[in-house]
Amino acid sequence: MIGWKFSEYIPGQDEGSLFDRLLKVFQELLVYTSGEVSEALSWLTELDKEYKLTNEDYGMADFIQELIDKGYIRQQDSNNPNFIPSAKMEIALRKKALEDIFGDIKKTKRGNHNTRQGGRGDEFTSDLRPYEFGDQLDNLAVSESLRNSQINHGIDDFQLTGNDLEVYETYYQSQMSTVLMIDISHSMILYGEDRITPAKKVAMALSELITTRYPKDTLDILVFGNDAWQIEIKDLPYLQVGPYHTNTVAGLELGMDLLRRRKNPNKQIFMITDGKPTCIKKGKRYYKNSFGLDRKIVNRTLNLATRLRKLDVPITTFMIARDPYLVSFVEQFTKANNGKAFYSSLQGLGEFVFRDYKNNRRKK
Repeated sequence: MIGWKFSEYIPGQDEGSLFDRLLKVFQELLVYTSGEVSEALSWLTELDKEYKLTNEDYGMADFIQELIDKGYIRQQDSNNPNFIPSAKMEIALRKKALEDIFGDIKKTKRGNHNTRQGGRGDEFTSDLRPYEFGDQLDNLAVSESLRNSQINHGIDDFQLTGNDLEVYETYYQSQMSTVLMIDISHSMILYGEDRITPAKKVAMALSELITTRYPKDTLDILVFGNDAWQIEIKDLPYLQVGPYHTNTVAGLELGMDLLRRRKNPNKQIFMITDGKPTCIKKGKRYYKNSFGLDRKIVNRTLNLATRLRKLDVPITTFMIARDPYLVSFVEQFTKANNGKAFYSSLQGLGEFVFRDYKNNRRKK
């Protein structure tokens, strides 16, 4: 299993029951195997032999039975005895990804995003301004208002008038419509490096973040190879790389179409990829070139980036490769769109996604 390294389990070092500890490893293996329960259990059995994850009182058969009893896996149907992940497991995978990648985030009641527009909004800032008729008293700066009263009227004759009051400045909250594009071309597993598993985990974490902390936002997810197609959140753990080229144009065109259906004025695209565009579609035929930067493919991609800029849709590219000619293309692409680009390691990908998701919530 290239790219995965497991340390020896030391009794008493981990918290939780034996089932909980095995479940965490099993969930990692499920994402790696794209939801193949049998394969994940086979790997877990091998790890158990190597690192003695179970003991005489609790074996692998006990763990499998508990997975069934707790509703984490189920039989595919009456005619197929093979097990598949349940909806409960899919939710658990997203929650685990959120904890692993965005572990320092605390859920808030508001769950929205700041804009640059000040006024009678929802989110407090440290700035103060005089009270105006209609301001909510919840925003009242009590200490500052009392101080103004003492200065204006003295301590002996206490009065608190409208002219003494100050309130905290607030920002309006905005909603955001996001399209997340995930590259599933063959290069995502090329040269023995697993890039698709971290990309899946980031996508699951981001989807869980938006649906739980920002419930008013919308998230559409698509994958792109030779073509592009939309997927559901529940499909994320099962994504697999195919024998595809990278048709970035198809992904962006589908992203535009998805965002066009959203009435929200605040829109953006996140794109996780590891390579340059190598494919476009001309009629019913594919035009492909994997060698270097093909001018015809690149120009089509840059033209589309410019169109999205004119539609006020920024693209944030998360490039998980650092080849010089790839960096050169991404710089051109980012300039054409007036967007952002991050060149990150696989380990740092989630942190970059969260930072930009927070920072991009600005209403123009």
